[in-house]
Amino acid sequence: MSPPVLRYSAFTTDPDGGNPAGVVLDARAMSDADMQRIAAQIGYSETAFLLPRADGAFDARYYSPLAEVSFCGHATIAATVAHAERYGPGERLLHTRAGLVRVSVDEALMATLVSVEPQVVPLGAEDLDLILASLDWRSDELDPALPPALAYAGAWHPVIFAATRSRLAQLDYDFDALAALMAQRGWTTVNLVWREDAQTFHARNPFPPGGVVEDPATGAAAAALGAYLAAHDALPAQRSFAIRQGDDLGRPSRLAVSVPQDRRAGIRVSGTAVKIEAAAGQGR
Repeated sequence: MSPPVLRYSAFTTDPDGGNPAGVVLDARAMSDADMQRIAAQIGYSETAFLLPRADGAFDARYYSPLAEVSFCGHATIAATVAHAERYGPGERLLHTRAGLVRVSVDEALMATLVSVEPQVVPLGAEDLDLILASLDWRSDELDPALPPALAYAGAWHPVIFAATRSRLAQLDYDFDALAALMAQRGWTTVNLVWREDAQTFHARNPFPPGGVVEDPATGAAAAALGAYLAAHDALPAQRSFAIRQGDDLGRPSRLAVSVPQDRRAGIRVSGTAVKIEAAAGQGR
């Protein structure tokens, strides 16, 4: 008998908001092909598959409708909240393809993941030009105070800051061109950001490698943004900030990010998740 496939929306308390994810709490009997098939059938940007280990930890696998990815933040939040609803709050240790990720879930079902050690490196001028051409953005529409870069906290993301909210709101990109570039470079999403103030950022994340035009909430990119801001001395004094994502899609998402003094210890991304009731004929 196949294990049930749950559906949760992460970084929201409203099933019509946030970023939906499929969740399988015990996928030990599944093959890679089974996981990929289920992710494609569900059609969400990611589905998380937990494989309980004898030591109490989990192996965690993440699949988009098209391919496996090394790590997914919103599906991690969804899966650990779903697990906590059934087995109680506490800490979960996930062995992901990107490395070890610790997730704590409190009594209120607020989950906080701690990313793998982040990295921030320059984004080459040629790659930036190709991204901007795919987006139909101009270089003079970018924020000169926050230069483009590549950031990693489990997955690689170009981080590009728009100078205005109106520029961020206009996202009609060349899907095939950006998908080809991202596949060549091994990037997961492009993290497009506008800084409202020191504590508030608005983000949009094209995700063509997963067959999805845009992610409504991207936990891995949020962690990567925390690493970027730390590397560019752009964090607020309290070293924590909020991300508003999904507003332009009608799926509002709220992500909280905290960066320790030693960011090598991992970036903390917090949010909750809510169950999406299955329609007739769907898995539980």
